[in-house]
Amino acid sequence: MPIETSHTSSRKIAIVTGGSRGLGRNTVLNLAKRGVDSILTYHSNRAEADQVVAAVRETGGNAVALQLDTANTASFDTFAAGVRQALADLGAQRFDYLVNNAGTSLHKAFDETTEAELDALYAVHFKGVFFLTQKLLPIINDGGRIVNISSGLARFSLPGSSAYACMKGAVEVLTRYLAKELGERGIAVNTVAPGAIATDFSGGMVRDNPEVNKRVADMTALGRVGQPDDIGPMIAALLSDDNRWINAQRIEVSGGMII
Repeated sequence: MPIETSHTSSRKIAIVTGGSRGLGRNTVLNLAKRGVDSILTYHSNRAEADQVVAAVRETGGNAVALQLDTANTASFDTFAAGVRQALADLGAQRFDYLVNNAGTSLHKAFDETTEAELDALYAVHFKGVFFLTQKLLPIINDGGRIVNISSGLARFSLPGSSAYACMKGAVEVLTRYLAKELGERGIAVNTVAPGAIATDFSGGMVRDNPEVNKRVADMTALGRVGQPDDIGPMIAALLSDDNRWINAQRIEVSGGMII
């Protein structure tokens, strides 16, 4: 696999999938506070993505929004070409950090989950992560970092989450293999596993349903649900040189949920 020459930009550059909303948006904004520019992806809402780009620019940083359906592996060549152009616009040839964040949810009992629903989760949460990372390897800098987003549900079991949690478990295994195989390039690969966070994910279930919110808070040692600001700064910090020796780890960021 050909490796292209390093970029000359003095600023680090991250690719954050699903960066137009929720945890991805928060990660992009916290990276900007640390002087890191971003190429963020959105699935369908360009206006939301443009708002994140504008917010980054207000901090003095730069960001580029690209459309991506992480379930559509056939589009990855076109996306990679878009990344190369975005890098050129940012004064670079390669990027430094990849955050595989984009995702969908499913809350359904095991015996009611359909094959189509399982396939849809697999396409986004595992197959997409696997092949997008593979596609972008030639243009990530040696010494770079990759963070794959998992879930507390890969550690503890809550009814209705079996299909989703299994895909996140697969991503956690993939993380360890990537860390081993990319180590010769100095690329560290870790998993961040958020607990229940108050975003619009799952239709805003944790954020907007008082009963769910209280149930989560009651099972969390710190006594509340998570907020995006509990996650984005942690991911940004993990990507920094301060944490360069953390590799092949699963780091749960859940406030002590179900311990």
